[in-house]
Amino acid sequence: MPSVYIKTYGCQMNERDSEAVAAQLVAKGYQLAKSEQQADVILLNTCSVRDQAEQKAFGKMSNLVAETRRSRPNTVLGFMGCMAQSRGQELIDKLPDVDLVLGTQKFHRAGEYLDQIFTGERKQICDTEEEKGSESTIRDHISIGKSVKNTVTAFVSIMQGCNQHCTFCIVPHTRGSERSRPIDEIVQECEELVASGTREITLLGQIVTSYGKREIGIKNGKSAFVQLLEAVHEVKGLERIRFTSPHPKGYGDDLIEAYGYLPKLCASAHIPVQSGSNRMLKLMHRGYTRERFLGIIEKLRNVNPNIGLTTDIIVAFPGETDEDFEQTLSLVREVRFDNAFVFKYSPRQDTPAAAMADQVPVEINEERHAKLLKAVTDIGAEHYSQFMGQSVRILVEGTSRRNEQRLQGRTSCNKIVVFEGNERHIGQLIDLKVYRVGSFTLYGDPAIINLD
Repeated sequence: MPSVYIKTYGCQMNERDSEAVAAQLVAKGYQLAKSEQQADVILLNTCSVRDQAEQKAFGKMSNLVAETRRSRPNTVLGFMGCMAQSRGQELIDKLPDVDLVLGTQKFHRAGEYLDQIFTGERKQICDTEEEKGSESTIRDHISIGKSVKNTVTAFVSIMQGCNQHCTFCIVPHTRGSERSRPIDEIVQECEELVASGTREITLLGQIVTSYGKREIGIKNGKSAFVQLLEAVHEVKGLERIRFTSPHPKGYGDDLIEAYGYLPKLCASAHIPVQSGSNRMLKLMHRGYTRERFLGIIEKLRNVNPNIGLTTDIIVAFPGETDEDFEQTLSLVREVRFDNAFVFKYSPRQDTPAAAMADQVPVEINEERHAKLLKAVTDIGAEHYSQFMGQSVRILVEGTSRRNEQRLQGRTSCNKIVVFEGNERHIGQLIDLKVYRVGSFTLYGDPAIINLD
């Protein structure tokens, strides 16, 4: 049978989609190739959140076309994911040697379509149509393309799509409207993962806290997402639960309170704020204010003062003034996030923000990005320095991403800890004493507490 290589761009959602496609193809008899050079099928799972990601994927495919058509002309080349969904037939028009373009609701068709291409039934396939029930097809698992090779942690997709329509974001166009899976189906998937060795599960959704709003609704004062958290919490053998990415609007009191009574729910929250200026938040169509966001942070820290907090921020959104930027900077200094992903605004095709007046010049964009990133880094360094000499509990995930001779794991508040151990500790909860602090990484003392 043919071998397949899948290269993933972008977020954890894309990683999860790649895993599901790989599992589907392996079930049909395909083999996973270790490199592009060894593959009969090369699929690029693409991202459209930023223009740079699209350009990178398009450039990669252009190079693959030039290389494979000269030395391995029968290699099947394909795009999948958000860029495939948004560009569709345009990708084949620009790169006629591309064989397959697979939209975000068609991942489960990958094996079927590849078979048709290999048998000669069809020469090229482009499918970006909506498909009812596609949210329940991303449930198979296989680990691909990871330097930490283990089954200790796993992603579970609980929904597809987004109804938020932020003015900078193309996701509603590429992923469609929100569609949620049933709670019992998700729990069953989690149980199967735990039975195979998984100890930590991350629930995934474009706006994960919007889960089940229409399909399930509020029961006994609890949102559908909190109902799901409680159900997954009951899975025997599961040690930890995480989720990403939420929206500040989803942080009702029921979710905040859940951090206090669900011990498996990790003490960390990634809450994208995007801006500290109410004027910018309104232009972005975010649906909350600076004050509302700060109120959420205060409530979370009241439940757990040590909760790990991270965020996403966009600088130089159209119309952003120096005053707007300073408000973002002041919010970062007030909240004191453990870390933040800081993005330079870039226009995305078919989004309202791309047509807005007062696009911020590139040099100002760069300057603000550097200034905010330094503030985030300095605050993060202060946070991490407080762990020096402290005992921390981690779930050992596998080998370190940078040094395969070491192991790594994460604390409940999402701090990466690297230490010297051996493979028998993978999957265990262990206590370490921090002896060194790096840039957003902690190092555990080899004289490990509770290792044996």
